Order: sequence, then structure tokens, then C-alpha cells
Amino acid sequence: METATASRARLARGFGWLVLAVMTAYMINVVLNFWFDFPGVAAGPDNPLSFVQVAIFIAMSLLAAGYVLRSPDISLRSDATRISDFNRFLVRAAFWVVLLVGLGDAILSFLRVQNMLEGLVGDTLASNLARADFRGVYLHVPLILLGIVIGALTRGLGFIWLTLMVVIAELAIVFSRFVFSYEQAFLADLVRFWYGALFLFASAYTLLEDGHVRVDLLYASMRREAKGKVNSIGAVLLGMTLCWTILIVGFGTSSSVIVGPILVFEVTQAGFGMYVKYFMAGFLAVFAITMMIQFVSQFMDAIADKRGEPGGRDAIAGNM
Repeated sequence: METATASRARLARGFGWLVLAVMTAYMINVVLNFWFDFPGVAAGPDNPLSFVQVAIFIAMSLLAAGYVLRSPDISLRSDATRISDFNRFLVRAAFWVVLLVGLGDAILSFLRVQNMLEGLVGDTLASNLARADFRGVYLHVPLILLGIVIGALTRGLGFIWLTLMVVIAELAIVFSRFVFSYEQAFLADLVRFWYGALFLFASAYTLLEDGHVRVDLLYASMRREAKGKVNSIGAVLLGMTLCWTILIVGFGTSSSVIVGPILVFEVTQAGFGMYVKYFMAGFLAVFAITMMIQFVSQFMDAIADKRGEPGGRDAIAGNM
């Protein structure tokens, strides 16, 4: 009996890690397809590079299976915690990225509006910074890398502070418009940029804290094991399915809703606004990836609840 129970737990762990492995392989292939001109896995024998991309899926799947088979003593809750901790890092790094890119691009836009940029960097560089592709590669990319490094070196969930930054940016618009009669497109762009990041990046953390609103009549009265069953099914059928839909539709072709704007560094048509519209398309990808990771963690936790393993959220709440 114990052997069968352990096998089911290992199978649940294997499913969760396989989902993460396939998602990672998928995103690697997205980069290869659209930035390195690989043909895609469907090209088949017509292009040998296609076999490389298929091999990535196989390799990542074998790594996931090997990890689960080599670590039979690791519990579902331990894996769920490890996955959630990694997701915290992703969200924290994303906060620092949007904070740095938002401030950097807004300052650059302000200097352009005030005709101060040429005097600071010269006519040639100022002209290049007016091009979306140049600004994206030489300003945004370094700030992205810096944000990831800061996210790795710091602790805490920085996106919580993004709420304050949105409020400060809104206050700046109010004061500049009604006190100084100064209004520019980049100010509104900055608010939209940060608010979009706050809404999408905070979703995974809200899921971790079970903060999403539940509209139900039965769930609250269920026992812990029944809640685990409902959560595990919901994580797969509703959560993971939604995330895969976003990723597949968003990266299907070079004109898809996510990758299309990123490939051309798409910007708004508002004159001297910020050059971050393509970034906001990428927010959808970050949302889908972080939510997928958190749904896998929730799935493992839910299976542990269904099995009656100690350490569940209800048990912790009861002890408090």
C-alpha cells in the first residue's frame, strides 16, 4: 500500500516537473526560431536544425524525469516550495527590470522633449536613441541584465513597492498638469507601463498566497482532502491550460500578439513618448510563465493535501 502511495506521489512530481521542462524547452525554441532563424520542430528532415530543437524537448524531459527518479525521498511540499521560491526570484527580478527600464526610458524621453539630449550625448547618439531598435538594444537590454542581477542579490518581493511608484507617477502627472501646466506623453506612458507590470506580475504571488477571489458555494465547506482534489484538477485544467494558450498563441508566428511587437521594438505613435510598448507585450509572456510555474507548485501542494500530508496551508492557519 505504501509503495503504491509513493508511486502516485512520484508520478505527481514527475508531471509537475515535466510541465516545467516542456515549457522551458518551448521558450528556448521560441528564442531559436525568432532570433536565430531556426526552422522550428515541424520542419522535420528538410532542415537538420529541426532535430536540434526536437532534441531540446527530449533533453529537458529526460532531465525532469531523471531528477524525480534520483530523488524519491523529496516530498511534494518540498518541491512545491522550491518551485515557488524560484518564482519569487522571477517576479522580483521582473520588478527591478520594469523599475529601471521605466525610469531610464522616462528620463531619456524627458531629455528629448526638452531638447537637452544632444547637448549631453552629442547629435549622433541622440539621433540613434530616437530609434526604437537602438534604444532597445543599448539602453533597455543593459537595464534588463542589471535588474536580473539585483533581483538575484536582494530578497523580498519588490513588486509590492511598484504600487507606490504608480501612485507617485500619477501624482507627478497631476502636479505637472495643474500646477505647472506641463504635460507630456511619456508621463502617462510610465504609469501604464508600471501599472501593467503590477497587475500581471503580482498575479503569481497572489496565487501563492491564495489571494485570488473565489466565487463558490461549496469549496469553503470542503475538507482539506477534497480541497486538494479540486485545486489539483483546477490547476491543470484551468490554470495550466490558460498559460499554455497564451504562450502558444503569443509565440505562434512572427506576427503573433507577443512576439510580433518585440521583434520590431514596437512603440506608440505619441511623438516623444516612451519606447516601451513592445515591453508591455512581453508582460503577457512573463505573466503566463510565472503563473504556469505557480500552478505547478499549487498542483503539487494540492496533491499533498489530497494525500493528507502534513504542512498544508489549512494546518498552518489552524496552528496560528
